[in-house]
Amino acid sequence: MRLRALALVAVLAATPALAATPIAGRYLTEDGAGVIEVARCGDKVCGRLVRIIKATPGAPTTDVNNSDPALRSRPILGMPILSGFADAGSDWRGRIYDPRNGKSYKSIVSKNADGSLKVQGCIAIFCQTQVWKPVR
Repeated sequence: MRLRALALVAVLAATPALAATPIAGRYLTEDGAGVIEVARCGDKVCGRLVRIIKATPGAPTTDVNNSDPALRSRPILGMPILSGFADAGSDWRGRIYDPRNGKSYKSIVSKNADGSLKVQGCIAIFCQTQVWKPVR
């Protein structure tokens, strides 16, 4: 019995840890409004708005809805949308920022087989899902 337990421990120790599929790249948001570039930011992964495709006429060009008054003058273009993402085994977990309402949410991101990203923004156990398509 003890030999079996040692054998099991040896097998488990030799099994590589699961790693999430890398998500770096450029992606068109589900509504087609912008392109987010996802890349390494130090030891984490983040995503910035690098192109605005559908600008709403009269919409602000700065982060006017941010709850932090010091950030309300920062430009929307170049803004971090995804932040602090870490490999959680089968997916990436971090925060997603919505400049339309100035709020940040827990987020789960994973890469689909077709190269698109499944992007979830969550409040408690309720998540809203979008699919972002890769941009070449």
